[in-house]
Amino acid sequence: MVAALSFSGKTRSVNLKNEALQPMFRINRFQAIFRPLPQQSFERIVTEHGADKHSKGFSCWHQLLALVYAQLSNASSLRTLEAGFNSNVNGHYHLGARAVRRSTLAEALGKRNPEVFAQTARVLMAQAKRSLRRDAGELLYLLDSTGFNLQGQGFDSWAPALRSSRIQGLKLHLLMSNTDSVPLVHSITPAKVNDVNEGVKFPLEPGAVYVFDKGYCDYSWWHRMQEAGSLFVTRFKRNAALALEQTLPPDPQTPHILADEWVRLSNRKPGGGRQNPYRRALRRITVAREDKAPLILATNDMHSPAALIAQRHQERWGIELFFKWIKQHLRIKSFLGRSETAVRTQILTALITYLLLHLLNQAQGGKQSLWMLLAQLRMGGLFVRPETDISYYRRRRQQEQDFASVQGVLFG
Repeated sequence: MVAALSFSGKTRSVNLKNEALQPMFRINRFQAIFRPLPQQSFERIVTEHGADKHSKGFSCWHQLLALVYAQLSNASSLRTLEAGFNSNVNGHYHLGARAVRRSTLAEALGKRNPEVFAQTARVLMAQAKRSLRRDAGELLYLLDSTGFNLQGQGFDSWAPALRSSRIQGLKLHLLMSNTDSVPLVHSITPAKVNDVNEGVKFPLEPGAVYVFDKGYCDYSWWHRMQEAGSLFVTRFKRNAALALEQTLPPDPQTPHILADEWVRLSNRKPGGGRQNPYRRALRRITVAREDKAPLILATNDMHSPAALIAQRHQERWGIELFFKWIKQHLRIKSFLGRSETAVRTQILTALITYLLLHLLNQAQGGKQSLWMLLAQLRMGGLFVRPETDISYYRRRRQQEQDFASVQGVLFG
């Protein structure tokens, strides 16, 4: 609204529209986190799976809000989640949220299909990957898994059937971008599933470099990667049957590279009725380590410097650091429910929370670490609006000064 004020033939226009006098709605921090995932997009996933068919008022959206809140607030139990979430009722309306009852949430955790949250994680991963394609140079992907050892009351009724030689419970398999530590593909399996059996299901991308450990040794899969135009860096197993073809001259500037050789796999039938289709040459690079046996690397990259290939393999620790980060800073070591469905859902909502934090950090320019962003959200209050009382006061004071100057023109 603009008012025209006249005195002694002079006209002065004053803009009376001011957000201090006519406050505009501003979203709180918790809403800002969910911007990459509008409720309408999530509801389409829910409808596809028919997950709200018997929800009785507590929908999948309500469950997602409560579980992401638990991750961000570090709620240690359903009781603390209920108390914390329900103490912020003023911030529920614009989120489409409702008060949480721990009995209702416990029932939803035990019965509701976790595939809804798995597909939600895939949607967010696709968003992260689109921005990665714009910003990244070399596409370096890291592949690994981490286990969740589930023992004790509530777990022992189902987890022993999933046991591997090392852990009892579930395993999270992950393909991650090394550029900015973003998970791009995931799956959750029983702990007894071998890493390579799940890793071979992940899609391959031409021109990308995949780094993984020797637990993913499968010559048929290596052949598929070669045919797809992908590069890989891994380690040979100790019993790999290799025929030496050529030894490349050493580089005096990289003394930690002990050997750089071209080899071929000489065993055409690895065992178990399997055939080895890999016929091309590979590189065997021996890398020195302090106080440890040398690393024996395997790669189908026949052109990059040996030192670069060794560096790519060292980057594999990025995914180990990612697993360590989510287990330390999110609720993924202790669980709000003890059924397999509840554990899977909580692992998935931890991934969703990480992706939402990453996308929010990107939208803000990515100038701080995710840990600092998470700490600010926890300490500053999830349901607090960014506009503080002091900034409101300053705008209101400025508006009063503007009106005072106008009155001076009218009555001076």
